[in-house]
Amino acid sequence: MNSESRPITYLSPPTPVNMGDWWFDIATKDHFWIRRRFDVMRRLANSVLRNSRSVAEIGCGNGLLQGAVEDYYGMPVTGFELNEVALQKNVSRGPLYYYDINQRNPEFAAHFDLLLMFDVLEHIENESEFLQSAKFHLTDFGTLLLNVPAHRFLYSDYDRSQGHFRRYSASCLVQIATGNNFKVGALTYWGLPLVPLLLARKGMTMQRTDGKAGFDTRGSTINSLLAAVARWEPLPQRFLGTSLMAVLHNQG
Repeated sequence: MNSESRPITYLSPPTPVNMGDWWFDIATKDHFWIRRRFDVMRRLANSVLRNSRSVAEIGCGNGLLQGAVEDYYGMPVTGFELNEVALQKNVSRGPLYYYDINQRNPEFAAHFDLLLMFDVLEHIENESEFLQSAKFHLTDFGTLLLNVPAHRFLYSDYDRSQGHFRRYSASCLVQIATGNNFKVGALTYWGLPLVPLLLARKGMTMQRTDGKAGFDTRGSTINSLLAAVARWEPLPQRFLGTSLMAVLHNQG
């Protein structure tokens, strides 16, 4: 199902986003990285997901995570997004909103017991304001499940082409979380076997229009190989990875 057969509710005025539209063509449910990210999420936060009743994804994009959670856990997931191109390609079943969470619509005040924010925070210049806006939408003891790119030394032209302001260490993420009154319940780096590939990617020169070269697997054979390689790591781990995932509990 996609947004052609159901409406998008517009709650915010047109707002520029710091991300290329091409990503939503390459990022499909079969992409090894998308599948690995979902596997890591289940290992880190399965009990949280199973016990949640009201769930939303901030920056739902084309609905790959949103739809996967709906299918696997059997529950609807509300989608918030400011990229209209992505919303028009959304493959989930949950309600879709063109909505800036900084608007803090009273309709959603303390409404959700779980928020998903995957690969969004690095696009936000004022991360504390954004996290406070996320808190506005959470119940007093709700949970924010967060994924971000890891390690400053991996920052490259690909990150710039994607509109990333930063990459995160575990200590940095803990600091920003606790500074915004979240308690870190679980945390792991992931993508350890992919670090050499990101170091190689760092040597590639990319502009905003051709950053897709850093994410495209260029065929099913390489995609399958990378999927197998990506699983070669213990989890959870605090050593090294290309991404960082955390379970953050709202402290009111």
